[in-house]
Amino acid sequence: MSWMTALPFPPRRIAAAVSALVAVATGPLYAQTATPASPRPDEQDLPITMRAEEFDGRPDRILNMVRNVEITRGATGVTADTACYRRVDDEVTAEGHITMWRFGDRYKGDALQLNLETGKGWVLHPEYRLALNNAQGKAQRINFLGEDQAVVVDGTYSTCEGPDPDWYLKSSTLRLDQGRDVGTAGKTIIYFKDVPIIGLPAMSFSLSGARRSGWLPPTLGAGSKGSAELMVPYYFNIAPNRDLTVFPRYIFARGLQLGATGRYLGETDRGPYHGETHVEYLANDRLAHRNRWWVDTLHNQFLAPNWTYGWNAHAASDNEYPSDFSRTVAASAERQLLRELRTDYYGKYWNLTARVQSYQVLQDPGAVANPDLTVATPYNRLPTINFHAGRYDVLGGFDWAVDAEATRFTHPDDKQVQGDRANMVAQVSYPWVHPGWFVTPKLMLHATQYNLTHNAVGADDKISRVLPTFSLDSGLVFERKSSLFGPDGTQTLEPRLFYVRTPYKDQADIPNFDTGIAGFNYAQLFTENRFVGADKVSDANQLTAAIVSRFIESNGAERLRLAVGSRYYFADPRVRLNANEQSNQKRSDALVAASGRISESWTFDSGVQYDAQARSLYSSNVGMQWQPAPMKVLNVEYRFQRDTFGLANGFRNADVSGQWPLSQRWYGVSRVSYSVRDRKLLESLVGLEYKADCWVFRMGAQRFVTAAQTVSTTSFFQLELNGLSRLGFGNALDTFNKSIPGYTRLNTNVGRP
Repeated sequence: MSWMTALPFPPRRIAAAVSALVAVATGPLYAQTATPASPRPDEQDLPITMRAEEFDGRPDRILNMVRNVEITRGATGVTADTACYRRVDDEVTAEGHITMWRFGDRYKGDALQLNLETGKGWVLHPEYRLALNNAQGKAQRINFLGEDQAVVVDGTYSTCEGPDPDWYLKSSTLRLDQGRDVGTAGKTIIYFKDVPIIGLPAMSFSLSGARRSGWLPPTLGAGSKGSAELMVPYYFNIAPNRDLTVFPRYIFARGLQLGATGRYLGETDRGPYHGETHVEYLANDRLAHRNRWWVDTLHNQFLAPNWTYGWNAHAASDNEYPSDFSRTVAASAERQLLRELRTDYYGKYWNLTARVQSYQVLQDPGAVANPDLTVATPYNRLPTINFHAGRYDVLGGFDWAVDAEATRFTHPDDKQVQGDRANMVAQVSYPWVHPGWFVTPKLMLHATQYNLTHNAVGADDKISRVLPTFSLDSGLVFERKSSLFGPDGTQTLEPRLFYVRTPYKDQADIPNFDTGIAGFNYAQLFTENRFVGADKVSDANQLTAAIVSRFIESNGAERLRLAVGSRYYFADPRVRLNANEQSNQKRSDALVAASGRISESWTFDSGVQYDAQARSLYSSNVGMQWQPAPMKVLNVEYRFQRDTFGLANGFRNADVSGQWPLSQRWYGVSRVSYSVRDRKLLESLVGLEYKADCWVFRMGAQRFVTAAQTVSTTSFFQLELNGLSRLGFGNALDTFNKSIPGYTRLNTNVGRP
């Protein structure tokens, strides 16, 4: 065997020509994944090495190679039975058992011709395999139109292993333009198990995985009330930082709905901006006999350094829109639609916010028969201005802060009290913080002024309130070595006392614009006011006692947290939000909480709220998750809360969900959320998944409550062809992700989530 290194021959354009061949195979792969091609080294300055059993010809004109021919340059190589290099034309031809490799990708063919200067040429009967996504395909011919362009004639593409792939696409022509990052296919048919399942007259895609305008896979599905529908979305890649998805959806029972979602982000010399708008419109709903629509829009932008503005608005055509068109439990429960416009300006130690805010309230359809289901209408803020300033560690260690607010409250019901409220809360504290202990005394001053309209006859329209508050927060931190969760662990013991004193002031004549009772939790135990909002300041002469113990691994990870706390009243709080609040309290409810990671596969979270006055359980929750491996998870949760204020607002719910393998390739997915108290199924989901080497099949059905007296039942199935697309009826993957905590996608290494 003879060999030579072609040092006398200039490398010229062989690297570019070989790259064109590689582009033919890599195009379909990059078009279907978000992983860009790895940067490839420049080989133009590397020598070409040629090896064969026989050489003949003139090295300065033509060089023929026979038997066991091998031509390599860098990471690129070609083998063939015979080959010929014509220096005048700068052209290589090869025949017989051609094999080509480049950066892990391999190609085989019967004959090859390639002009190294222009990159033009062809390959007959090529087969290819790509290392990046394990893709493979065949073609009758590949024509190279230049260094960056190639056309695959009668070619196939698949990510399946073996000579007989489970799925593949076949196209009459596939034009790949790397310069423009565009792949364009002619008549295309997708085959599954050798059965054609979908045909397209044409398609285009991005070779690198970048976003590109084009039709997205059509989706069959069912609305919230089970009506069949077909959606065919089209994606507009307007710019790298802007896109628009238009989705015509034909709902067989209602008519044609048009929808669009636009997204954008960017940056000006003043700062960044971003936003998103989603609209839906259905003209002349055949069931409701009216036009139906929905709008969501969000925007944030810098007007200048430290100055921003934005909006967040939602609107619907009617009360029944969430019930009729929602596809998730969360969307069906959205009844108070916020509309807000705001601007913020801030400095190093302060910030100023101005906003206008109103709500569109969508009443529950069942409220007509059951007034208890009526959704309350919040007050509008037209406008509200908030100012905050604060510093830490000034004048020898003091912390101070000031929060001020001025708001005009309006209400669509003229019978409701309306008016202006100005409120200021100033505070100063001096923390003593040392290893093992801390003490923080704090003084606060609440000052509020009201100017009311639409008030009751004889009531005062101008009301003022000034109240001081003193609090003292203190705690200890003890540590010791622990081996409960392994060697070199640490257990802490952290007792804490928090005292609050606020004098009583009668506030019965102050209206309630935006104030409610704060949810009782561990963090709320250490706040000065048991109300949220500025309309009520609770009188307080109380002490909170709590203790926390944590188990910490040597790497700093917290494995277990135990906490218990309660608030003790030296005097019964007299300020009430409503007449149903419990009086003559000597102590608050007691909280007991425990959460952590018992082992690598077991986690839990639990809490109990015990009513010390009634000597009964007020609420409790316990949840556990077992996840021994990916695609294996079981979740169990129980939640209870008794009725409060004489209202039937309590619940007792059980929730079980999971994903588990049923065999080597079959997986089950399920969720059941059940109201034990009402003996009513709140949400249920059952599904099956099948995982093959290069595709995944999902199917299932879901039922959930969309309003107090209405439910939705939907079914779905989905065939995902790895590296290509998802086809089917409904969106099974999205449903499983949102419904099953800890759910793992079966083909996690493929494409977008």
